[in-house]
Amino acid sequence: MSKLQNPVQMAVIGAAHGIKGELRVKTFTGDPLALADYGPLYTRDGRAFQITDIRPANTVVVVRFKGVNDRNAAEALAGTELFVDRSMLPDDGEEDEFYHADLIGLEVRDETGAIGRVVAVHNFGGGDILDVTLAGRKGVLIPFTQAAVPEVAITQGFVRVDAVAAGLVGDDDPDAPGRDEFKPEGRPRGPKDAGGNR
Repeated sequence: MSKLQNPVQMAVIGAAHGIKGELRVKTFTGDPLALADYGPLYTRDGRAFQITDIRPANTVVVVRFKGVNDRNAAEALAGTELFVDRSMLPDDGEEDEFYHADLIGLEVRDETGAIGRVVAVHNFGGGDILDVTLAGRKGVLIPFTQAAVPEVAITQGFVRVDAVAAGLVGDDDPDAPGRDEFKPEGRPRGPKDAGGNR
């Protein structure tokens, strides 16, 4: 098979499980067992993998792939990323649900116009975060929340960010203390044996 036109990562193969070719697989699907519903899974270089058996195991699933019959063959696949083409995924999600693959490449706009582009979407456990390259600057991370990203227009090719909520500019709150008002000599210090009053 040739390479996928619009690949979406569905899983990554982990360690071998047992001696009969089974593998521990981390899935990126809502229901881990649904990984078997997408038909063949493909690697970046176009190799196809057909699931013949799948079962849950703690935070992963244990999978048997067609043609992988022993532990040596299974161990050789550790770390392999598995993809399907975007066309295989359903579009019947909620209005405010998006595939990461659909967000990557979108133009980022604020109140002034276009300011950058989404280059990746991360999730380190606290929710999705957009990795955005801004014109003239290195990338910045923007929380993918309703407050920070109030508008997502996939078909028009952009996301609109609120610069304050996204942390791109400071809040102009007149009641917030400014740098001119900061007085370090007024800060409490700890005891000398704790490193204070040096």
